[in-house]
Amino acid sequence: MAPGHAAGYAERVARQVPGLRDLHVMTGLFLAEHVPERARILVLGAGGGLELRALAAAHAGWRFDGIDPSAAMLDQARATMGGMADSAVLHEGYIGDAPAGPFDGAVCLLTLHFLPREERMRTLRRLADRLRPEAPLVVAQHSFPKDDGQADRWLWRYARYQAARGMPREQVEPGVEVMKARLPSLSPEEDAAVLREAGFGRIELFYAALTFKGWVAIRG
Repeated sequence: MAPGHAAGYAERVARQVPGLRDLHVMTGLFLAEHVPERARILVLGAGGGLELRALAAAHAGWRFDGIDPSAAMLDQARATMGGMADSAVLHEGYIGDAPAGPFDGAVCLLTLHFLPREERMRTLRRLADRLRPEAPLVVAQHSFPKDDGQADRWLWRYARYQAARGMPREQVEPGVEVMKARLPSLSPEEDAAVLREAGFGRIELFYAALTFKGWVAIRG
């Protein structure tokens, strides 16, 4: 990933994801229901560092292992965390490159929608293998209905939201076709099913904003 792309990530994603700061706050609250005060948390897709910074600021006793395939985005995460960077160990790679754990909880925000269903399943199973029994997982990604033309309707609603948030229309409108062609997102029902098949239960939807959904689930 180009350095300029990484440097602009925080501003861009804040405009693209409704209620991003609140999503980070809620993520911390759901983790805190289940993990000890001195917890070890796995963050998959940690590049950029926004959720790492929010979680470290709110929970001083937690320590983090962050995984991301982009060295540039991991550099951005270190810069974003600033004085809290010592609370996180960052690893370049994918879930197979993460430490074995066991971790007390895990987070994967705005990442799984890039993975086709079977790869997503494998990723979640390998993540589950690194968690303690009864550990929480918080995920959020693009997830919207696909039947009867609903995908187009929701994607255009999301496009109008981005335009209202100041993104240039000449970028927003082509993005709808790009997302339809290239983003292997699932419906909310499929996403919940994948979590169950990967070994998670007690799955609760807690975040729904246009094309985005978020769940908390517990490792069996």
